[in-house]
Amino acid sequence: MSGRVFRLHSTLELPLEDVESFFDDDPELPPEVEDVEITRRNNTLILKAVSADDSISKYTPTAQLKASVTETRVYEEEPPRAGGPQWAREEEEEIPSELVEFACFKGDRETVLQNTALQYPMFLVLREIALLSEKGTLTAITESDGELQATRIVEGEERPASVEVVESPRSGDGEGGVNWRDNKFISE
Repeated sequence: MSGRVFRLHSTLELPLEDVESFFDDDPELPPEVEDVEITRRNNTLILKAVSADDSISKYTPTAQLKASVTETRVYEEEPPRAGGPQWAREEEEEIPSELVEFACFKGDRETVLQNTALQYPMFLVLREIALLSEKGTLTAITESDGELQATRIVEGEERPASVEVVESPRSGDGEGGVNWRDNKFISE
C-alpha cells in the first residue's frame, strides 16, 4: 500500500484508558506496521510504528503519533452553576466525580504525526483512534494509490468530506513579489 499525508489537523481528545485498551485488544494494523510501541514521557504519549519490513533500518525513525496527556475532572452529572436557585446551595452535596487522564491529539501534521517512514499507515491507525473519540475532529487530505482522499471525523463519526482543487494564488504573473535578483537594497 502506498500513500502520503498532505494535510492533517486534529483536535481529538479521548480517555487515555480507551487508547490503551484499543491496543490491548490487538487491533488490525496496516500490513506495513507490525506493532505499535507505546511510550509515556511525563505528560506526552508517543505511539511509534514498528516496521514489518526488514529493509527499513532500525535506525530509521518510523512514524509516530504524539499526544499530550492531561487530567480532567469528570462529573457524573452537571455541577450546579453560579446563580442557581438558593435551595440548591443549602444542601452543599458534593457531586461524585473522578480525575480522568485524556490523550489529546491536537495540532497539525508535524505536531501529531511525526517522521515520514510509515507515515500513511500510522495515519490509518490515527483514523481508527478518531472513530473511538467522543470529542474533537480529525480532518486530512491524503493520497492512496494515486488518488486524493479527504477524511473528516467529528466526535467519533465519519462525515462527508471532499477535496477541492483551486487555482493557487501564486499562479499569477508574478506581480507584487520581490525580485531578489534586481533589488537595490541587497545589490552591490
